[in-house]
Amino acid sequence: MNVRRLAAVDMYGTVGARWRRRIVVAEFIVGAVGGVGPGLWIMLSSRSLGWQVSGAWLVGMGVNYLLLAGHAVSLSRPGALNTELAGVDVRAELRYYGLAQLWLAIPLAVALLALLQLRRPPRRVEPGTVPRERHD
Repeated sequence: MNVRRLAAVDMYGTVGARWRRRIVVAEFIVGAVGGVGPGLWIMLSSRSLGWQVSGAWLVGMGVNYLLLAGHAVSLSRPGALNTELAGVDVRAELRYYGLAQLWLAIPLAVALLALLQLRRPPRRVEPGTVPRERHD
């Protein structure tokens, strides 16, 4: 799963409406703040192991959203989203990433993937070719 592509496809949706882009960026930011903030508060203020684990889970989900928010903000620059999705079958990607979003519920899973992907060099796409993502 390509985390940047997940953010791009979610922001674009089926028609690329500008309002959708803004809502998705806001969703990712609220997910980050709404997970990390309350999660830390629960972890640090509770004495029960169950509540501390719940708080840690919220923090982990919030960190997942934090990395998505970073990608969404960078994709909000003029032309960045269209460049990211050039040559991509967005409808097929929407089907794949719709299910792949379940990874957000696993604390730090998406964040770790995003950090690993930051270390990879960007893929070069020759003009006239269609980039294909592997979904294994």
